[in-house]
Amino acid sequence: MKTYSAKPSEIEKKWVLIDAEGLVVGRLASVIAMRLRGKHKPTFTPHMDCGDNVIVINADKILLTGDKLKQKTYYHHTGYIGGIKERTAGAIMAGKHPERVVEKAVERMLPKGPLGKRQLSNLRVYAGTDHKHEAQQPETLDVAAMNPKNSNFKKTKAA
Repeated sequence: MKTYSAKPSEIEKKWVLIDAEGLVVGRLASVIAMRLRGKHKPTFTPHMDCGDNVIVINADKILLTGDKLKQKTYYHHTGYIGGIKERTAGAIMAGKHPERVVEKAVERMLPKGPLGKRQLSNLRVYAGTDHKHEAQQPETLDVAAMNPKNSNFKKTKAA
């Protein structure tokens, strides 16, 4: 038995289209991160970029469970002394670039370093339904059908 290691010439990249409308952010991000890394393929090699190119549309219609719209905070630093800034997920979703919530969730699930940055460059996220990658003929991936918890998450009390 020998361990298989993919060579750059053997890697086949596909284009995948995901409609994020009504999907829970964390569950969606984990599926996207798995596709970007290539872990769904039998030829997965940890040190190679063998994942697919992923297009996400309707990123402005994602769901955050619980009170995450008000309580989840994103921090960034301006570079100046005392320049830490924070924004809630609700403020980002209501702002100009709601797709950044999905991008940040996926980014944090990928490995840190040069390989993770290269894999993240294969992700395209759009707030609306329009995207400019029709020429690549992406195949659609129905994330909502994978697990009932992936979409329209509603808490129910056990009686």
